[in-house]
Amino acid sequence: WTRCISPCLSVFISTGFQWSGCSDNIAYGVAFSQSFVDIRERSKGQSSNRALMNLHNNEAGRKAILNNMRVECKCHGVSGSCEVKTCWKAMPPFRKVGNIIKEKFDGATEVEQRKVGTTKVLVPRNTQFKPHTDEDLVYLDPSPDFCEHDPRSPGILGTAGRFCNKTSKAIDGCELMCCGRGFHTEDVEVVDRCSCKFHW
Repeated sequence: WTRCISPCLSVFISTGFQWSGCSDNIAYGVAFSQSFVDIRERSKGQSSNRALMNLHNNEAGRKAILNNMRVECKCHGVSGSCEVKTCWKAMPPFRKVGNIIKEKFDGATEVEQRKVGTTKVLVPRNTQFKPHTDEDLVYLDPSPDFCEHDPRSPGILGTAGRFCNKTSKAIDGCELMCCGRGFHTEDVEVVDRCSCKFHW
């Protein structure tokens, strides 16, 4: 017989067969993540605001999985009659978790470190914003402006002179890529060699 290492839900059928559905061992995954991913940040101590931010965001990622666990079931019975049903908890698909994290990234809160009593905590930099929850993402420094060339930051060349798609509303579209500066359209005549033949 075989035994699952993760928590199982089992039901017995009158014929003596045992069907068991093994849930994803999310408790082990969370514990392993905390000991593997968080250990580097904890070694820096709670005085580092970047360590506090990373620990908070790591936990927010774990909660995104925990809060979206789904129940999967399998039916058993004559001709699939579903007289007996076995269910277990499964992790959400990777794509769904990614979409949840992307939404949280778009609504992340800019924070700064403050001392409350004897504890250092992260609070919103703008007091008009509501405090973030354990499930929200936070950041310390705003993203650089990729629209303009920044000689102090290698790799940020700006978008001036880039080719864009005038009809696209995506990231390759002129409205987004040109950052509101406008764009020039040029008609260029290109001469190609034609009537070429391939000889084996």
